[in-house]
Amino acid sequence: MSHEVILLMGPPGAGKGTQADRLAQGRSLFKLSTGDLLRANVRAGTPLGQRAKVIMDAGGLVSDEIIIAMVRDELRNRPLRLLLDGFPRTRAQAEALDELLAELGASLSAAVLLEVDEAELIKRLQSRAALEGRSDDNEATIRNRMRVYAEQTQPLLDYYQAQGKLRRVNGLASIDEVTAAISEVLS
Repeated sequence: MSHEVILLMGPPGAGKGTQADRLAQGRSLFKLSTGDLLRANVRAGTPLGQRAKVIMDAGGLVSDEIIIAMVRDELRNRPLRLLLDGFPRTRAQAEALDELLAELGASLSAAVLLEVDEAELIKRLQSRAALEGRSDDNEATIRNRMRVYAEQTQPLLDYYQAQGKLRRVNGLASIDEVTAAISEVLS
């Protein structure tokens, strides 16, 4: 079976979770979420999990070095047919991922970006907040999350654009249309 490693990116509210599930299922990809990986390592009490737990318990952010080591351990034991969710988040992580994949004889196939304009995202997130009874998702908080996301993501977009691997998809369409558009940019 050939290697396929896809990164799915998009701002909060872009429908990334829904599309990640559909993409993983449709292409027989293992969905690698670094959040899940981190929690699993902490639960299992692995040496990396123990290091991460100390940092998390102190309220810190787990370092790139620990996250990359967890990803390396995970990838050693599975076919390289992956959907990356929530990783890489920084250019340093993207570079480390490229090195790791190269060691394993693979490379990133594509970075798919779900694009949704800010006004629509705010509408979606406010409606989701109302449904879930989350008072923290007011417009100011949402706008701040968008700003932080844009600042953090731009270097990644530039990085993958320079490699010719960035694929942009209009995330404003219906769920099925977005799924179809992602399939199209990956074919």
